[in-house]
Amino acid sequence: MQRISLYIDCMGLFSDAERRFLTAVARLGYSNPFLKERIELERIALGKQFVPGEAVWSAPVTDSGATHVNVVRIQARLDPMIETVRKRLDAAAGADPADLVIYEECVHQLIYYRYNVQLEGAGANERRNWGFYRDFAADWRHFLEIPGVHIETALDPHHVFACFRQLVRAFRHIFYSIIGNSMPAARLRAAVWQSVFTHDMRRYRRTMYARMRDFPTLITGPSGTGKELVARAIAGSRYVPFDPKRMEFADPAKEFFFPVNLAALSPTLIESELFGHRRGAFTGAIEDRKGWLEACPPTGTVFLDELGEMDLSIQVKLLRVMETRRFSAVGDTAPREFSGKLIAATNRDLPVEIRAGRFREDLYYRLCADQIHTPSLHDQAVDSPELLDDLLMYMVRRSVGDEAERVMPEVRDWVRKNLPADYAWPGNYRELEQCVRNIVIHGSYHPLETAEPGAEDAFFGQFRRGELTADDVLAHYAAVVYRQAGSYEEAARRLGLDRRTVKSKVATYLSRADPPVRAGPPGPDASS
Repeated sequence: MQRISLYIDCMGLFSDAERRFLTAVARLGYSNPFLKERIELERIALGKQFVPGEAVWSAPVTDSGATHVNVVRIQARLDPMIETVRKRLDAAAGADPADLVIYEECVHQLIYYRYNVQLEGAGANERRNWGFYRDFAADWRHFLEIPGVHIETALDPHHVFACFRQLVRAFRHIFYSIIGNSMPAARLRAAVWQSVFTHDMRRYRRTMYARMRDFPTLITGPSGTGKELVARAIAGSRYVPFDPKRMEFADPAKEFFFPVNLAALSPTLIESELFGHRRGAFTGAIEDRKGWLEACPPTGTVFLDELGEMDLSIQVKLLRVMETRRFSAVGDTAPREFSGKLIAATNRDLPVEIRAGRFREDLYYRLCADQIHTPSLHDQAVDSPELLDDLLMYMVRRSVGDEAERVMPEVRDWVRKNLPADYAWPGNYRELEQCVRNIVIHGSYHPLETAEPGAEDAFFGQFRRGELTADDVLAHYAAVVYRQAGSYEEAARRLGLDRRTVKSKVATYLSRADPPVRAGPPGPDASS
C-alpha cells in the first residue's frame, strides 16, 4: 500500500502512457462523433493500433452489423486500465483533482461501453426493461464512490444513465436517418448532434440538458432535402429523466412528435391545430379541441413545416408563445402553457421574406439561435461522386426490400445511360426516390422538362401588351439567366444581384408561370 501511495505522490495517478491514452479517451467521450476530431482522438489514444478508415462516419447502405474497430480496441484497453487505477485510488488517497476528472470521465466511457448494447435494445419504456440499472449503479459505486476520495465533478448516476440513453437514441436517429458519405452530409449530422447536445457536452450534462426546450430550432434548405427527417432526429433525441425509484423514464405516454404542415392548412385550421379551440369558436367547431401546443408533453416537440407560408396574424401569436410559453385557444381567454420544444422548417429565404413584408423580423430573431441547413442532393454528389450509387441502393432497398441486390444493377445502369453525369436532381431526395420507383415499375424515368411549349411566346405577348409588373419581368429574366448559367452563383454574377435574390426570383417565376414552368435540371445547384 505504501508503494502505491509513493507512486501517486511521485508520478501522479497515471503513468505517461496511461495519461496519454486516458486523456484522449476522456476527450473522446465528449466529442462530436460526426466531426474529424473523433478520428484524431482515436489515433492519439491507440497510436500504432489505430486502424485508418473513412473520413466520414456514415451508415452503410447494407447493415453489416460490424462494430467500429477502433472503438472495440479502445474498450479492450480501457477496462483493465481503469481497474488498475481504481486499485491505486483504493489504496491511497490524495490524487490530483485534475487526474480525478480524467479518471471520472474515462469511467463514464467504460460504463457506457459496458451498457451500450442493453441501452440500445431496451426498447419500450417498461420497468422490466430497465432492471439493469441496478448493475449500472453498482458499477458506478465501485468506480466513483471510493472511501477517502472526493471527485468534485461527480454527477448523480441516474442522471448519467439518462444521458447515456439519450446518447444511444441520438446516435441511432442521426446516424440512420441522415445518410450519405459526403462531407455536406457529415456536416449536417454534426450540426444536428450539436443542436441536441450543444458544442460543449460537459456543460450540457451539467446544466443545459434541462434548458434545451427553450431553444427553438430553425431548419432551412431546398425542398426534398430531408428537413422533416432532421426535425424527427432532434425530437427523438431529447433528454428524458430517469426515476431510479420507479425504474422508469419519464417518457410521454404515446407521441413525442407533432408535425403541422402550414402550407396545407387555412389560417383558421392552423390556429385550431396549434392552439386548439372551444366549441362554437367557428363554423364546424362542434366540440372543444386541444391543440398540439397544449397536447405536447415537456419531452415532446411541435414541428412547424413550411414556416414561410404562415399568415402574419398567426406569426404574432406564435411570437407570443415563444416569448411567454403561454397562449389561448381559439374562442377562449383562459391561459394555457406550451411545455415542449419548437422546431420550424422552410425552403424560403426568410431575409427576403422579411424585406417583402411577408415574415416578421422579430419572429425570425426568436428562431435563429439554432439554425441547421440541409444541403441539396447535387451539392452532396459534387463532393462525393460515389454517393449517388449508395443513395440509389438505399432507395432501391426501401422500394423492393429483399429484391434490392437483383434490382440495383437495372436502376444504376438506366440512370448512368439516360441521365447526364451532372444532372442537378432539382427534386433532391424526393425526386431520386421517384426515379427509382419509376424504373422499378416502368423500366424508365422521365424528368420534368424545363418549360412547356409556348411559355416563352405567352411571356413576350404579355410583355408587349404591358401586362407584366417589374417583378414579373425580373423573375422571368432571372430564370432564363439561371438556366443558361447553370448555378445561382454564376447567375447572380451576371445579373449583378445577390445569390439569394436570384434564388427567390427563380422560385417566384416557377410558382407564377402559366402554363407552369416545369422544374427540370436547369443547373448544378438547382434546389427549388
